[in-house]
Amino acid sequence: MSTPENAQLERWLRFRNSRNTALAKEHGWLTLTSLQWLPAEPSPLELVPGLWSTDGTKAVLTAAAADGLTLVETGEPVEGTLTASLANEESLMWVAFGGEDGRRVVVELAVRGDRYAIRTRDSRSPVFTEFEGVPTFDYRPELAVLARFERYPEPVDVPIGTANPLVDGVHRSAGELVFRLPGIDHEYRLQAEEGKLGALTVTFHDKTNGETTDDWRKVETGRPRPDGTVVLDFNRAINYPSAFTPYGTCAMPVRNNSLDVEIEAGEKAFDIQPAG
Repeated sequence: MSTPENAQLERWLRFRNSRNTALAKEHGWLTLTSLQWLPAEPSPLELVPGLWSTDGTKAVLTAAAADGLTLVETGEPVEGTLTASLANEESLMWVAFGGEDGRRVVVELAVRGDRYAIRTRDSRSPVFTEFEGVPTFDYRPELAVLARFERYPEPVDVPIGTANPLVDGVHRSAGELVFRLPGIDHEYRLQAEEGKLGALTVTFHDKTNGETTDDWRKVETGRPRPDGTVVLDFNRAINYPSAFTPYGTCAMPVRNNSLDVEIEAGEKAFDIQPAG
């Protein structure tokens, strides 16, 4: 007979399997090989064919047929000049090239910090081809704690840093999750962002950062119950994409989202320099 503890563990193992499967997606976060800001004048960039530029309002790509670029969405060859416009924080998988099928590398167009950039996503990146899953701590049922969500009257935009020192971010704090941890005699409060369906995301520091875990992590919850309670399960703490690549622009925690204890649950640090 399955016990509640076994059922929790089984659900967590399914979560871990889904998480690793999602990370191993072709042209996902494990395949990033560069982040390059677009110049004002048409210029060649590293790792990509063609000439690239921006006037601040749109990105411009000029390529010849011999460059072998195709549009990701349609597969049509790129010959001549293309433009694309994005809002801040938007991304577009724009063009592809290389490999037998012409899609080994996908070039992502992005706007970060109101600046246009491209990121190359190479399906032969060793970080991707040698991926065997993210290391984790063992499952700890006591670190799935009951929290109370205290909503602010209105969301508050808090300026934050990101994994890229050239990019500033904003954390839209919808309220605070209030909870206690086993063996600790004081209460914790962490600011949370709210998704479209009411789920909450908490980005946090703890005492394991820089030792056994990345510099920060995040954990998502379900939608709070009518009484405001929600399960905050630190076993489901995961790394941001910047833990897997130096080319991420992931949001840091707000200043007060730091726990004065070691949260030895969830994902550990990932070695982005694979063996071999």
